[in-house]
Amino acid sequence: MDRLHAMTAFVRVVETGSFSQAARQIGVGQPAISKTVAQLEERLQVRLLIRSTHGLTPTDAGMRFYERAKNAIQEADEAELEAKGAGAGLSGRLRVCAATTFARLMIIPRLPKFLEEHPELEVDVVLDDRVIDLVSEGIDVALRMGELADSSAVARRLAAGRRSVVATPAYLEMHGTPNVPADLSLHQAVVYTQLGKTWTFNKDGTEASVAVSGRVQFTAAEGIRAAVKANMGLAVTSDWMFWPELQRGEVRRVLEDWALPDVDLWAVFPTGRLASAKARAFADFVQAVL
Repeated sequence: MDRLHAMTAFVRVVETGSFSQAARQIGVGQPAISKTVAQLEERLQVRLLIRSTHGLTPTDAGMRFYERAKNAIQEADEAELEAKGAGAGLSGRLRVCAATTFARLMIIPRLPKFLEEHPELEVDVVLDDRVIDLVSEGIDVALRMGELADSSAVARRLAAGRRSVVATPAYLEMHGTPNVPADLSLHQAVVYTQLGKTWTFNKDGTEASVAVSGRVQFTAAEGIRAAVKANMGLAVTSDWMFWPELQRGEVRRVLEDWALPDVDLWAVFPTGRLASAKARAFADFVQAVL
């Protein structure tokens, strides 16, 4: 590996605490990463990592080198992009994280356009409904919805999605259509655990909260989608989560005169380093297509 690639490998090792994890993120074998770090230590004539049964820990010299190397990689990335010009494509590897259902419905079908614009770029898409650690997983940018749990996160708001109460026509035909929020107490709710069983609506400045009852709860959007489509009840969800079905009429909105709070979509970048040009370009792309 050349000097910049060696620094990249070392930065990944420090951030993940593992040769194997760093190798997986970079897309090479573990022996290659181990050899690169060993050669780096030999060239610098200083020990950068302490290897023990508990993992890898940077020495004081290693931490100083890590901070400088991280900044150097960032500056090289920016310099290359600027030299190529604004219209040039990006290159290298970009690791993106997003919730499974949102990515499957709204991002992946549009990804070919982004790849076409940047033919030398490789994209790793990590699908996970959990809030994962961006640094340890080597994520360049994560797409997250709702309120951000970490107020110190480096984030940028990309879009606001409408929330609606939805159900299938078959369910509404069997159980009737609610006309006001209070009618929801007569229906079965498909509950998303993150939203709970109290749904709050607003109409012309008037707020109405209703406690719903539901025999099933789900921790992930895929469960909500499957239950609604199986005619199990009504659900509060972002329109993004049922976009294809809403377009085809397979799922319908109800209580459309009553507004629910929108859900924000954020691009979240790893804390402690500047967002890379590749990460910013991907965030721009998502903002544009949504």
